[in-house]
Amino acid sequence: MTTQLNERRIANAIRVLAMDAVQQANSGHPGAPMGMADIADVVWREFLNHNPSNPQWANRDRFVLSNGHGSMLQYALLHLTGYDLSIEDLKQFRQLHSKTPGHPELGYAPGIETTTGPLGQGIANAVGFAIAEKTLAAQFNKADLTVIDHYTYCFLGDGCLMEGISHEVCSLAGTLNLGKLVVYYDDNGISIDGEVEGWFSDDTEQRFHAYGWQVLRVDGHDTDAIREATLTAKAESNKPTLIICKTVIGLGSPNKQGKEDCHGAPLGKDEIVLTREALGWNEDAFVIPADIYAAWDAKAKGQQSEQAWNEIFAQYQAKYPTEAVELKRRIAGDLPADFAAQADQFIAETNAKGETIATRKASQNTLQAFGPLLPELLGGSADLAGSNLTLWKGCEGVQDNPAGNYIHYGVREFGMTAIANGIALHGGFIPYVATFLMFMEYARNAVRMSALMKQRVIHVYTHDSIGLGEDGPTHQPIEQIASLRGTPNLNTWRPADTVETAIAWKSGLQRQDGPTALILSRQNLPFQNRTAEQLDNIAKGGYVLAAEKGELKAIIIATGSEVDLAMQAYAELDGVRVVSMPCAEIFVQQDAAYREAVLPVQVRARVAVEAAHVDYWWKFVGLDGKVIGMTTYGESAPAKDLFKYFGITKDAVVEAVKAVI
Repeated sequence: MTTQLNERRIANAIRVLAMDAVQQANSGHPGAPMGMADIADVVWREFLNHNPSNPQWANRDRFVLSNGHGSMLQYALLHLTGYDLSIEDLKQFRQLHSKTPGHPELGYAPGIETTTGPLGQGIANAVGFAIAEKTLAAQFNKADLTVIDHYTYCFLGDGCLMEGISHEVCSLAGTLNLGKLVVYYDDNGISIDGEVEGWFSDDTEQRFHAYGWQVLRVDGHDTDAIREATLTAKAESNKPTLIICKTVIGLGSPNKQGKEDCHGAPLGKDEIVLTREALGWNEDAFVIPADIYAAWDAKAKGQQSEQAWNEIFAQYQAKYPTEAVELKRRIAGDLPADFAAQADQFIAETNAKGETIATRKASQNTLQAFGPLLPELLGGSADLAGSNLTLWKGCEGVQDNPAGNYIHYGVREFGMTAIANGIALHGGFIPYVATFLMFMEYARNAVRMSALMKQRVIHVYTHDSIGLGEDGPTHQPIEQIASLRGTPNLNTWRPADTVETAIAWKSGLQRQDGPTALILSRQNLPFQNRTAEQLDNIAKGGYVLAAEKGELKAIIIATGSEVDLAMQAYAELDGVRVVSMPCAEIFVQQDAAYREAVLPVQVRARVAVEAAHVDYWWKFVGLDGKVIGMTTYGESAPAKDLFKYFGITKDAVVEAVKAVI
């Protein structure tokens, strides 16, 4: 009993920090941190293998707070265990430019492994962490030396389980036997609207059994039970584990615990006084006694753990020097030293071939060339590999070989994309994922999170327009490219042929501060001849593909399949320049002199042509220009008939140019 009471006092440090910070901010969610404090006490003080002095230690356990609204739980844990997160930082909770924003944000506070808040995506990231750990371990561990060996611990709540993405990713986690994934479900029965039994009556235990998980049930305030369940979870190497923890939200608050009142609002000053009394906590706000700090401090233990791993890695380095160098390179996120040169050689060879093929096929050819150079590539598709052409000859599925390099995600676009974010966050891999462009909509929020967290994920989207033909309006993307282009920190490429496709891949792979979307055609696209200078300028996102004959009177801007339409129109016009703009985001980042050389300001007669929604292009053509594209949904018919029906033709481009001149 004494031990239990002492542990409760240690856990109460989380409760008081959470309620104090939320009260001071007059905003936040105190209930989840107060309810999960006992679980966090056991996991963080007894099981989590981490080093607060080096939050990026490669073999650390990963922790994900999927129910990210309870962010003060994680901030309190980071502060108490010794990370560089001061009590003053906690006092600045939810304030401008603080290290402690309303939800855990990657890059703000040390020890935050991923941005959480959009419910369900945290558990998806955790599945990605677990896949990355298992695959990296299979690729690098030796029979006599294990250098990759860590767990992923995830906290989640009712909201995460209600979101459909949790089904997608937890189903796949069971299929892939992710035995080092341990998830704690905060089963408190309360969400913002009240008691969840009126809208969430699932049998969660049976649901996860059906996925192939190990499922355990505990009292979420019984630290002995939580400890035993965690040991049982770690003993199961072939199944992920869900520990259902029955908790009381806001535990300790005499008048608000167990109620929605403490879910998303401060307790109130009077209730905090009563809560302190109920907890037997006599210190002022934000004051933690020295003995409590000592009980939480993980710095010495963490340094010892990392040092022990360093000694093992030193042995690994001595015995397997090639693998050690490769592992360090991949963890650092660096590409092989000769990658750029070899990529450029492939691009030159592609240019010399001059093939007329679909850009989805050009993408596969590029993967076939780049894949053997980049063992860190970990690809996948949402059950469309034969259409996306994401498989190359060296691919091997991780479901058959844990050391493989390809994930068959099944029809799980949202889950796939959020898992890829987790894989990228883990390190050691560059993930690429694929689906039809139309079904990017299922994954939209996870694409946004790729960009928000600045992760190197390659999003491959094929069947890019009405050019996919007979499948009709449900499958023909219209507004999706504009949506992607409107996403900050996402580079969206829509290449016109084989060369632009290869350069788009090279750009995405070399980029280390954000994701790339590749928009690829189903139909064959003609090859465009270029000079050496034009070839170099593709990487700048936009360039002059065809110079004007005589005085410059008008400019045609095009991307993807419509570049050829622009070139056909060009052949019938004088004084017209064709600009191919495969990546507008990169083009606008070029210096003013280059942009002016491509799109002279004084030339106001401009026409943009793209088989997508017209609205994006007005900023490039101005109110005096014209945009040829889509303003409605598509129809079911062969591609050639659709382009004619919707007026995306050579003749339409010619007439538009004449009109603006």
